[in-house]
Amino acid sequence: MTGEYAHRLLASELEILEVLWTDGPKTIIEVQRQLPKQPGYTTVQTRLNRMVKKGLLDRGNVRPAEYSAKIARESATVADLGIWFDKRKLGTIVPFVAQLLKDRRLSAKELEEIKALIAKAEKEVKRNANR
Repeated sequence: MTGEYAHRLLASELEILEVLWTDGPKTIIEVQRQLPKQPGYTTVQTRLNRMVKKGLLDRGNVRPAEYSAKIARESATVADLGIWFDKRKLGTIVPFVAQLLKDRRLSAKELEEIKALIAKAEKEVKRNANR
């Protein structure tokens, strides 16, 4: 994964990327089965191929072709993730973060980084409350 992508992502692109970030390379049918509302096969195929052209995905050479994320999760902007959350009416990021933590075994370093981010956010909340 190269990691950087400077353009705004569509909600449908984020849905596909989320499947691939979470589970790794997938065929068209595997992606289709994991998407909300399970769009048609050719719709998913078209979306995947457009994302390859945009540089968001890689397409394998074997049949059936597997698609993989070419950009890192971290390159999706906060605004893009906000759109993704809003579209699903999640309202809060707590269930999303909880699921990520449940599905992934964290290293000690990752846990420390998360703690540092939370501490920074707590300071910001306190600072804003005192204004």
